Amino acid sequence: MTRKQEIIQVAASLFKEKGYSAVSMRDIAQAMNIKAASLYNHIDGKQEILATLIVEVAIEFTQAMNQVISERISAIEKIEKIIGFHIDITVNYAENIAALNNDWMHLEGEERNSVVKMREEYEENFRSIIKTGIKEGTIKAHHPEVLLFSILSTLRTLYLWNEKRGKMDVNILKKDMVTTLIYGIV
Repeated sequence: MTRKQEIIQVAASLFKEKGYSAVSMRDIAQAMNIKAASLYNHIDGKQEILATLIVEVAIEFTQAMNQVISERISAIEKIEKIIGFHIDITVNYAENIAALNNDWMHLEGEERNSVVKMREEYEENFRSIIKTGIKEGTIKAHHPEVLLFSILSTLRTLYLWNEKRGKMDVNILKKDMVTTLIYGIV
């Protein structure tokens, strides 16, 4: 691991614990037992760290969604795959997910615009899949926005719940969350 990667990892953990605004470069340096000035040999500042964390995971979601969109499978199968990759990304990038969910609004400039664009396109693709399923009759005719919100709000907070519950087995999460989110509890 490079020094820059180490800085990003330590900062990510601090951002997740305290929030981006509450963490200073001095806090990051202290957690690494180095002088704050040394950080700037490897990184421009907190904004670069935040952008790295968020853009990395936003690209992961975008690529996974693009893969699902391109497949010739039913809307239900697409939603199953979306839930599955959300779980995978959450398990592998919990700190990034925390930054994406909680601190994206602190991004500046082109990184912010890029992340907002990726998020909007992602949600529009998901919405389109839901509408297709409703049109095909494989998804109940509920309001697509309510369905989208229900699924995404669960998936976006999975990193909190999973950590609190002791990190469940990924295969159990996928099986049970797909079943619950698509077919409900009745």
